[in-house]
Amino acid sequence: MLISPAYAQGAGAGGGDFLVSLLPLVLIFVVFYFLLIRPQQKKVKDHKALVAALRRGDRVVTAGGFYATVTKVVSDTEVELELAQGVKVRAVRGTITEVLSKTAPSPGRPSKTEREIESEAEEDPVETAPDDKSRPNG
Repeated sequence: MLISPAYAQGAGAGGGDFLVSLLPLVLIFVVFYFLLIRPQQKKVKDHKALVAALRRGDRVVTAGGFYATVTKVVSDTEVELELAQGVKVRAVRGTITEVLSKTAPSPGRPSKTEREIESEAEEDPVETAPDDKSRPNG
């Protein structure tokens, strides 16, 4: 016999070795999360906010590379774009990649939040302090 029986007795209780071998995998996942997953989630969240805030008159760039102006917000998923004078197309909101210039809301029709603020102001008038001029000096 060329193999001695001492070689078969090398391994002990190995409970701690499993945790030590699992540690590099956990560290790799943490690095991937902070370098890849989290920034991608932030980018998707920002794009959703950008698409949700589209208004008529905004100048945009589509995923196909077209520069266009939003002429009408059709629904939550579609917008009507004007590519050139008289050339209008309907596009999915998700294909808008960038907003080049935003338009201000039209002054004739206040937004829902402005109307809510005005109605709250009418319900709860702010009490003002009495003028100092009304008191006599002395």
